Amino acid sequence: MVVLALISEPRSAVTAEEPQMRVLVAEGSELMLRSDGDQPLRVHGLGRRDRSFQRLRVRVRGDRLALTDGGGEGHRSLRISSSDPRGIWLGQRRYHGDLLLLIRNGRIQAVNQLGIETYLPSVVGSEMPAKWPLAALQAQAVAARTYALRQRRGKGDFDVKATVSSQVYKGIESETPRTRKAVETTRSLVLVHNGRLINAVFHSSSGGATEPSGEVWQNQLPYLVSVRDHDQHSPVHRWNQRFEAGDLRRRFKETGGVQGLHVLSTSSTGRVRSARIQGPSGSLVLTGRQLRQRLGLKSTMVRFSLLQDEPALASESPRSGKSVSESTPPLIGYWRDSASGISSRSATVAAGDSVLAPSSPPPPVSDWSRARSQTSTRGERVSSDLIVLEAQGRGYGHGVGMSQWGAHGLASQGAGFRDILRHYYRGATIRPYQPADDPAVAFSTPSEPALKG
Repeated sequence: MVVLALISEPRSAVTAEEPQMRVLVAEGSELMLRSDGDQPLRVHGLGRRDRSFQRLRVRVRGDRLALTDGGGEGHRSLRISSSDPRGIWLGQRRYHGDLLLLIRNGRIQAVNQLGIETYLPSVVGSEMPAKWPLAALQAQAVAARTYALRQRRGKGDFDVKATVSSQVYKGIESETPRTRKAVETTRSLVLVHNGRLINAVFHSSSGGATEPSGEVWQNQLPYLVSVRDHDQHSPVHRWNQRFEAGDLRRRFKETGGVQGLHVLSTSSTGRVRSARIQGPSGSLVLTGRQLRQRLGLKSTMVRFSLLQDEPALASESPRSGKSVSESTPPLIGYWRDSASGISSRSATVAAGDSVLAPSSPPPPVSDWSRARSQTSTRGERVSSDLIVLEAQGRGYGHGVGMSQWGAHGLASQGAGFRDILRHYYRGATIRPYQPADDPAVAFSTPSEPALKG
């Protein structure tokens, strides 16, 4: 038994064995490992006796693991350990704990096995800048601990991945004294609702209002409702991206490009839920998430506008004295929102909090066919190749749960980590972890930047 002393207020103590995590940290046909100094790696699984190596190269040979510098005919799995507190090098990163090497689907999987309180300082440092206010780092530590413990199932080869599809974990190099302090001062604390660990998802920035879980995934959970965000200072609070016709043809090969983009439905906060793409070769209906992936958008809280590049002519513009190609592309239209009949939707109030609406409504416009038939300022027919689609959006990530930039904003205003967590996870209780907190049935979410996604 290990006694876990809680330093966070109010002071309490719980006696429990520290939960262990299994984190998928690498995959490949060949992996390189080495010790960090003169203390060798210990390799278990080569026979009756363990062997020691300073460096180790492991390759796939058939359905077995093979060591290039000796070690038998092949092995189904190997465990690598070290007594060096500086950890084990795997490629360009170091890890605490052990590394379990397995063969899966013809590739080597490296699974880092370590205690959760050892795992978390790197997660906090990988998900947030270590210089941020301590309260924000502490809120991240509690959310990350809760999320990780909820993924422990005892089945499969690993519990979480080291990427944004779970939560980012970059090994020892992402730890700092401040991230370790954030974990130590919240040791064992988790978020619980109705006696079960909550699904403590998080993201980078919501763009003004977080999203209810039921608008993104299958289930509407009582603690993942829409709340006002405090991310106005986020560098991704507002953003825009432009796409030329050739780029759109590459991204939408099924339709041969884009001649029309109609938003079919939006969520209560104004995020795109579905849209129809119309092109020369047909039409395609996509979910908001699929559209985001196709266009590489930061979020689905986005509206689209049609920009017109004036033709590049040898003569100069009679109005500006500049060649037309140097002129600023004029705005000639917004894509129609087929769900509402207007080109944007205001956010609605949810969970008792006001939600920020778009700062200003776009000008009215008819549908695509009218927009694309417009002519340049010189009365010439416009080529469709000069049409540019602009996405004007807000936030970064799926928008559900805690906004990391919002946590930063609240902490900068003097809020403690408990206040931050209670704001984003409504009705959840913060208390020391108990094994009975694990849910009988997991709430599954798709791979999505738990961060900034």
